[in-house]
Amino acid sequence: MAVSNVQSAYDKLNAKSGVQTANEAGAADRFLKLLVAQMQNQDPLSPMDNAQVTSQMAQIQSVTGIENLNKTVQGLSGQFMQMQALQGTQLIGRDVIVPGNKLLIENGKAEAGFELNTAADSVKVEVLGPSGHVLDTLNLGAQSAGAHEFTWNAGTNATATGVTFRVTAMSGSTKLDTTPLMHDTVSAINTSGDSLTLELKNFGNVAYNQVKAFN
Repeated sequence: MAVSNVQSAYDKLNAKSGVQTANEAGAADRFLKLLVAQMQNQDPLSPMDNAQVTSQMAQIQSVTGIENLNKTVQGLSGQFMQMQALQGTQLIGRDVIVPGNKLLIENGKAEAGFELNTAADSVKVEVLGPSGHVLDTLNLGAQSAGAHEFTWNAGTNATATGVTFRVTAMSGSTKLDTTPLMHDTVSAINTSGDSLTLELKNFGNVAYNQVKAFN
């Protein structure tokens, strides 16, 4: 029984969907039994190659080690999720700033913001009604790179709903990338799946890692 035959038997024992992810402890035990049987029945005039045996032993140890590492990582991931959930509960009832272009009008005004990757010569914010028509335009002038906030006085639109905004930033004749930022309040957290989600009071859900700031 050659070493290559032992390897072939070991591969068959482990192969499931093309990946060696079966019960590693059981596979290792069966592999060692095959190896011992080979040694007991080897030809005394043609003994096994020590280098090949060492290689096979190293492989089974490597596979088992990877499996143990995966279990450790999964455990750490679970602990990290629990820590995130604990932090998330502290945000319930707090105001947060997250990516989005919706405006919530309260006491006749709405607050929102935007983020620039690079400085802009001019920034324009257009407030849009539910049908997409422009309700108002705010010319904010030159702005540096980073996050900025603005306040819109709603006036006669104080009771309007479904209001959004659009940011246009220019550097010379070049239009710059912008990220709109909206304000909302965290009403609950959701830990289902493999990520933490914040449930917002007015504008749906957002991933915890999307929060830019909170008040």
